Amino acid sequence: MSDANALKDQGNKAFAAKDWDKAIDLFSQAIAIDAKNHVLWSNRSAAKAGKKDWAGALADAEECVKVNPSWAKGYARKGAALHGSRRYDEAITTYEAGLKLEDSPALRKGLQEVKDAKAASEGGDESSPFGNLFSDPNILGKLASNPRTAKHLSDPAFVQKIQLLQRNPRLASDALQDPRMIEVLGALMGVDMSATTREEGSNDLPEGFKERPASPPAASSSSSKPTPAPAAPPAEQPEDVDPEEAQAKKDAAAAKQAGAEAYKKRDFDEAIKQFGLAWDAWPKDITYLTNLAAAHFEKGDYDKAIETCDKAVEEGRGMRADYKLVAKAYGRAGTAYQRKGDFENAVKFFNKSLTEHRTSDILNKLKEVEKAKAEADRKAYIDPERSAAAREEGNTKFKAGDFAGAVKDYTESIKRDPADPRGYNNRAAAYMKLAALPEALKDTEEAIKVDPKFVKAYIRKSNVLLGMRENTKALEAIQQATDHDSDGQHAKEIQQQEFKIQQALYEQRGSESQEETLARAMRDPEVANIMTDPVMQQILQQAQSDPNALQDHLKNPTVRTKIQKLINAGIIRTR
Repeated sequence: MSDANALKDQGNKAFAAKDWDKAIDLFSQAIAIDAKNHVLWSNRSAAKAGKKDWAGALADAEECVKVNPSWAKGYARKGAALHGSRRYDEAITTYEAGLKLEDSPALRKGLQEVKDAKAASEGGDESSPFGNLFSDPNILGKLASNPRTAKHLSDPAFVQKIQLLQRNPRLASDALQDPRMIEVLGALMGVDMSATTREEGSNDLPEGFKERPASPPAASSSSSKPTPAPAAPPAEQPEDVDPEEAQAKKDAAAAKQAGAEAYKKRDFDEAIKQFGLAWDAWPKDITYLTNLAAAHFEKGDYDKAIETCDKAVEEGRGMRADYKLVAKAYGRAGTAYQRKGDFENAVKFFNKSLTEHRTSDILNKLKEVEKAKAEADRKAYIDPERSAAAREEGNTKFKAGDFAGAVKDYTESIKRDPADPRGYNNRAAAYMKLAALPEALKDTEEAIKVDPKFVKAYIRKSNVLLGMRENTKALEAIQQATDHDSDGQHAKEIQQQEFKIQQALYEQRGSESQEETLARAMRDPEVANIMTDPVMQQILQQAQSDPNALQDHLKNPTVRTKIQKLINAGIIRTR
């Protein structure tokens, strides 16, 4: 997915440069790699909206909502596309649906704009020939990108006037009394409105050309004064920089640097102080807050780190900060919750981070914490008393012939106390009654794994293998039961089981020739390995010529185990 993220970042750069076609192409390539990433559909929808391809923007926004119905920003994209298509009622419904998921300033603003646009369209704009120009939802973006009008947006009162005209375009005619609105109209219509200003008597010139001022006439008398030529419009000057603002940014940067140096030295108290000063000096960059949260985290104050991250998200939403910075704040809060052992909230905040921006680091942390949460939940569920109660309920159902119900109760018993082999062994018995022999075999092996000295599990395993006609393995299992039954408590049950196995082996081998027995036994991988072992081949050849030599070899435990395996398989026959 790293390739998709790289393409997304390139697409974002093209989007910022208003290169819509390139942005759309890059987002499309990213979608081809990771079609389940809702952010990619959202970004391509925004790029198509920038190109005024409202139908395409709507299709991508709908796909974004389909991929992640819980992401409020997807509804904002869809609402904007419907607004651009002048489908006002549907846009209103969409924005309201998004607000049910998250009380987002962007959704509230979009909802108000579409309501104003709807009211304007219903009221009609006959009173103003320019009304339709002000109904464009992207009007402020157009004015900001035009050098003639961008300077006016620094005046909050002027911006409010533009927003008022957006809500009620019929007021456009009255607003033209402000000379700045002439330049606004020019920017919206794509013409130079200053070229339409003419002195009386001037000749008509093509739009966009300015008449050169006429030379002043000669003076008729010494008292007459020449008419001065009209002054050229003043050249546009860069906006003045607020000295206080510049100093605040400088102070914040210096504090941030000091905080970073203290952080590297692990002087976290100093780092916290400096990052706090940076935010106080310039509270328009949430990076200072995420750095502050990191210092609290390293100090071990996880609650303070979480509180600071929450503030970073809240402030970031208000100032429409980069989604990557918001994602970092969510991710840092998730890590703090993880360190606290609050895995539920850690999962929640890691998912929020991934909703804003997907990174491999957060994905790996999410997988890690989900695994830890599952293990913690499993351990929290353990209760030996309830395990015993569930096992008794299973025993009752087993005796009543309700084997499926018994399996359910034994499973609950295992979950409540996975360290008790009786739950596995009892469930194996129920599985045998249901003819689910492979499942029964797994349970007997798990019971032996939990308690290698649990004799009943070996006996049950032998019964299962006998039912599967694995007679040789059944004999090995019952021999293991004998080895572990040190006090002889289960001697009678073991003897009866061994007798059944020997009968089954006799019936199986009664009509077999030596060659047929060997062929059957060699189908067992363990037997095949023993028979192809050069050392064992030498021992077997020696035993044929000197049977007493075999007794000496049996003193070696490894050799004895292998010889017993061959005896059980019928390759070595004893009297």
